[in-house]
Amino acid sequence: MREMAVAVRMAVVTLILTGIAYPLAVTGLAGSLFPSQAGGSLVRVQDRVVGSELIGQRFDNPAYFHSRPSAAGAEGYDAAASSGSNLGPTSKALRDRVASEIARLKAANPLAPEGVPTELVTASGSGLDPHLSPEAALWQVPRIAARRQVAVAEVEAMVAQHVEPRTWGFLGEARVNVLLLNLDLDRRFGAPGGSSK
Repeated sequence: MREMAVAVRMAVVTLILTGIAYPLAVTGLAGSLFPSQAGGSLVRVQDRVVGSELIGQRFDNPAYFHSRPSAAGAEGYDAAASSGSNLGPTSKALRDRVASEIARLKAANPLAPEGVPTELVTASGSGLDPHLSPEAALWQVPRIAARRQVAVAEVEAMVAQHVEPRTWGFLGEARVNVLLLNLDLDRRFGAPGGSSK
């Protein structure tokens, strides 16, 4: 009985320290040192939350930059169902989906360069990647410039302004946050037809 009492006391102390005290301390510290990040890096426009810098979302309107395809959830871009497609390079389903996506992108972007960037036809591992490479963003510029009736050079300059460098100079690759870039398009040129997507 004595050994059982010691074991129960140790379990309770461990539960309180690691299950309650430590998570509360870390959450409080994160909230005070990094309030925006701890709150989900939410993006607000006129006090209305329009998304998160960390979670990709669908943009179908041709006047906006489009995100990577998503395999998260039945319709894609479901933050509660983050996942990849789990289709490998030998998968016929993947090859067929990529081929149809290439055809769709070429039809929607007739003024774009010949080769479609790979990331515009393949989903990320999470299905919720909020970024594109600068090359994938620039590939879409002719369509956006034509839809918004602005000079291609203006849209290219916006992409250049939104390029985020490698983290700490050596991790990852240069990237562009699609949501922030699209919001900047609306700030500079107005929302097409009053729609943000």
